[in-house]
Amino acid sequence: MAEIRAEEPASTISKTFLIKPKLKSKPRSLPQTPESKYWSSFKSTKIPNLVSSISSLSFSPSPPHLFAAAYSASVSLFSPLSLSDGDVSPSSTISSFSDVVSSISFRNDGLLLAASDLSGLIKVFDVKTRTPLRRLRSHTRPVRFVKYPVLDKLHLLSGGDDAVVKFWDVAGESVVLDLMGHKDYVRCSDCSPVSPDLFVTGSYDHTVKVWDVRVENSRSVLEVNHGKPVEDVIYLPSGGLIATAGGNSVKIWDLIGGGRMVYSMESHNKTVTSICVGRVRKENDGAESMEDRILSVGLDGYMKVFDFGNMKVTHSMRFPAPLMSVSFSPDCRTRVIGTSNGIIFAGRRKGKENVESGRVGNVLGFESISEPERRVLRPTYFRYFHRGQSEKPTEGDYLVMRNKKIKLAEHDKLLKKFRHKDALVSVLSRKNRENVVAVMEELVARKKLLKCVSNLDSDELGLLLTFLSKNATMPRYSSLLMGLTKKVIEMRVEDIRNSDALKGHIRNLKRSIEEELRIQHSLQEIQGIISPLLRIAGRR
Repeated sequence: MAEIRAEEPASTISKTFLIKPKLKSKPRSLPQTPESKYWSSFKSTKIPNLVSSISSLSFSPSPPHLFAAAYSASVSLFSPLSLSDGDVSPSSTISSFSDVVSSISFRNDGLLLAASDLSGLIKVFDVKTRTPLRRLRSHTRPVRFVKYPVLDKLHLLSGGDDAVVKFWDVAGESVVLDLMGHKDYVRCSDCSPVSPDLFVTGSYDHTVKVWDVRVENSRSVLEVNHGKPVEDVIYLPSGGLIATAGGNSVKIWDLIGGGRMVYSMESHNKTVTSICVGRVRKENDGAESMEDRILSVGLDGYMKVFDFGNMKVTHSMRFPAPLMSVSFSPDCRTRVIGTSNGIIFAGRRKGKENVESGRVGNVLGFESISEPERRVLRPTYFRYFHRGQSEKPTEGDYLVMRNKKIKLAEHDKLLKKFRHKDALVSVLSRKNRENVVAVMEELVARKKLLKCVSNLDSDELGLLLTFLSKNATMPRYSSLLMGLTKKVIEMRVEDIRNSDALKGHIRNLKRSIEEELRIQHSLQEIQGIISPLLRIAGRR
């Protein structure tokens, strides 16, 4: 009797395979452009503990260019010179406000400072003594901006949530003009850099209006629609363009062209809160020049630098908090940015301090001791003749500029060596018709063109015939190339008969000439039809 045994389960053989771990890719950083290096050269200093959001920043127009920061119910003054030493404490603070300070503005001589708050009050202070000199009250709602005109010391501009723009006589504490036209909160303004009578305002009704105080009916002279609530507006240095910020875009408008939009920059991800004009130092052929840029900050934490001459963003910088305000010093040495959490990021460029820096103490009411001046080098000193290449020229020096070396093309180098045939072949192989015709004209002037044609081999002759078949019928070059085509066929007729490739080039040349003749006949027929009609119209 056969035994039945249960089959043992087959044993499974497990194999393990080594998995190659994924290597983390090394971050590749793009090389910095000269402009990125310029903006990165601002040594960043953090000014913390300012209680609340930095609603406004403003630089004094006069050296040493103090800057004021508005936060909560206070205004603090800072010296840019102390930033280089790491001192972030304010030089002075004004705290005589009953509500949150919304905007500040220096007069064009830097002696007075105007500040507005959300109670509807505007105060004018003496910067040196911090004494309130004038109290301007006429707004029925919170005041959102206050602005001193660039070219006027006697008047002031303000606007707020009552949708009214007011033009003030500061000395008399009275309103000269009430400008009505906005339908929502008026949030920002700027004054023309070329006229004391022109200024621009932006509102949450999406419109930006240009005003002229000389207009009798107090109406705006120009209006543009930004498309979003306008957060900030500035005049560009020429006075003919303005930039507006609202939503996630910054738009440039041509006022002279009737309010035409020139460009819209939409590189921010969230609302743009503030813009200002900055300047970048550029070097062209050894000479330094300053170019204007638009600096914009937004709630996405980014600062963008926009070149409105070439219409492109040239630099971007990220900050760890939403940004509320930005300002740039007139001497192009200091950049300050205010955040929503009460921190100011101040950047100061390294370099020689301004000569006026010794007077910072006098502006604030304190005496300061100026450093002894460095001995001036003169031609009578031995050290004068051992100055290095990096030494900057003084006012009396005579500058000898090195001529920029011009890079010659290959055919130009060959022409300078009188290698005429090689120059012709080189330029034919580049397929640039302007250069080819220019080389041919040079060879005609040297009386070497026909000799070069006679010395070409079959391949080089094919290059010439290809060029002639494509360009001989062009009106710009036909006077030279048609005569050259006739000479080439007469001189190289035997070589053309013996080569099928050259025959193909001749057939292409024949087709292009026949097509040009057909076009010319059609144009003559059209001219014959139109000429009598023009004569009849001329008689009438």
